[in-house]
Amino acid sequence: MPFPPPPDDTDDPIHSPAERAAAASRSTWVSVAVNLVLTTAQIAAGLLTKSQGLVADGIHSLSDLVADFVVLFANHHSQKDADADHPYGHHRFETAASLVLGALLLAVGLGMLWSAFLKLEQPDSVQTVHAAALWVAGGALIAKEGLFRYMLAVAKRVKSSMLVANAWHARSDAASSLVVGVGIAGNLAGYPILDPIAAAIVGFMVTKMGWEFGWDALHDLMDRAIDEAEVAAIRSTLEGTPGIQGVHDIRTRKMGDMIVVDAHIEVDAALSVEEGHHIAVEARTRVMQRHRVLNLMSHVDPWQRPDLDHSAVAQRVAAH
Repeated sequence: MPFPPPPDDTDDPIHSPAERAAAASRSTWVSVAVNLVLTTAQIAAGLLTKSQGLVADGIHSLSDLVADFVVLFANHHSQKDADADHPYGHHRFETAASLVLGALLLAVGLGMLWSAFLKLEQPDSVQTVHAAALWVAGGALIAKEGLFRYMLAVAKRVKSSMLVANAWHARSDAASSLVVGVGIAGNLAGYPILDPIAAAIVGFMVTKMGWEFGWDALHDLMDRAIDEAEVAAIRSTLEGTPGIQGVHDIRTRKMGDMIVVDAHIEVDAALSVEEGHHIAVEARTRVMQRHRVLNLMSHVDPWQRPDLDHSAVAQRVAAH
């Protein structure tokens, strides 16, 4: 989903990819436990109380459980060291997993929509649900909202955009439980059709989420740039490096939860090659310490020099 990454704050400590991976593993295992309990309780209660909405929400929780294991699998493999075939590491394993997750959610959502529409075509077949379904829906709502708050706190602590997205995924799950609760309440109030309508709404939410997850992952695999706010923060760090007189042509691309940056930095033309190199190294160190940057490739350009005729230099270069 297109959730923004956590704001960059250079006063906060920058956590390494290994620390982010550990945080992701811990929070995901908590999510596994919650979704396992919810899946069992919602589907069983939905079948016993004749609530299609509760069964749909249980299937939603089941898809989340499968998604959790996809995240754990991707989190493990994305931490492999760089090798000859993958010089930038395996961070995009996360992105590939997001694409698979998106396809999974899309398929589950479409299946839920189809099941709900079949019920809506035969409204007389919709039964009145038992009041216990409402209690289960309320418990699921509280559990999912609590999971959201826990995961968001972890994401902010380690400044991980991937975990922020996972946290908001949990919040959307809480929203689906709220919809189901309203549908069950309407069914109990004498409007049975509201229960399959709630199931259809949940199916639409899951379908939409799957599409957005898959579409975003596809764009990231095609080297989509990061948002302008993060680019501006990286530019500010580069411009604040001693010796850099100007910065231009910053290009970025996502590598899993990390970023690869290319930038042109301008230094005094009178400096030696060695001095310019030291400035570039310092700039790279600062950027990687303060931002979620995996690597910075810098091109050193000469800054304005009064005694240098730039047009003549350009002509000589073109002639050669």
